[in-house]
Amino acid sequence: MKPDYKNWVPEGMLKGLFAGTALTFILFLLFGATGLILHGTARFICALVLGVGTLVLLFFAVWMTVLYRIFDYKGKRKLAKTIVEGTAEHVRIPDGGVGLDVGCGSGALAIACAKRNPKAHMVGCDIWSGAYKAVFTKQRCEDNARAEGVSNVRFEEGNAVKLPFPDESFDAVTSNYVYHNITGQDKQKLLLETLRVLKKGGVFAIHDLMSKPRYGDMDELIKKLKAEGYEEARLIDTTAGRFMGHKEAAWLGLSGSTLLVGRK
Repeated sequence: MKPDYKNWVPEGMLKGLFAGTALTFILFLLFGATGLILHGTARFICALVLGVGTLVLLFFAVWMTVLYRIFDYKGKRKLAKTIVEGTAEHVRIPDGGVGLDVGCGSGALAIACAKRNPKAHMVGCDIWSGAYKAVFTKQRCEDNARAEGVSNVRFEEGNAVKLPFPDESFDAVTSNYVYHNITGQDKQKLLLETLRVLKKGGVFAIHDLMSKPRYGDMDELIKKLKAEGYEEARLIDTTAGRFMGHKEAAWLGLSGSTLLVGRK
């Protein structure tokens, strides 16, 4: 049995884009190109709208296919694996301690952290719903842990907006590309909610698209954390060669990728 962490680009999305492209092209032929149904101005307008629609859908279908291959754990680039392993490097848990992965998806980061901290324990939490509910499930997380031979990890339901854990209950907290997907929520408040469950002296490594439009002034948050007594808090631009370059990040839609790391 091999682990299957699935892809950040759902296969269903790819199928939907290509199906939509094919359907729009057929409509273009019927109503715009051939003149079998419409004529004159109506035909011209349909040809223009459906022709542009076909090209737009084709562009996104091809682009998402490229992204799928880049993120694929079985592909050549394996960007998803690079990011997960690179984030896990910052998660150090004392022997007997417990770490938390918020929004664990298919379990990749939680399992990677458990591997790096064999004498500690990891908890992965997620609501397993929304666009990824068909591919990211608790059962998949557990199956992946068994496939990896990792027993020091467990998975349970938990919402990042209000985590079901007491204050200062974990020795480490981590997350990867989760908070930017949560709409209608202040992203810095989400970070503080995660840090709420971190013990004094515990480490954190949170990776996300921390651009200013999404997150506000993160430098101010760093100052706030240090003023509250955090031993360390710093930002690492992961598009500066750590996980990817600036150009690759831009065309992948990952500009602003940043690691917030430190110790409480």
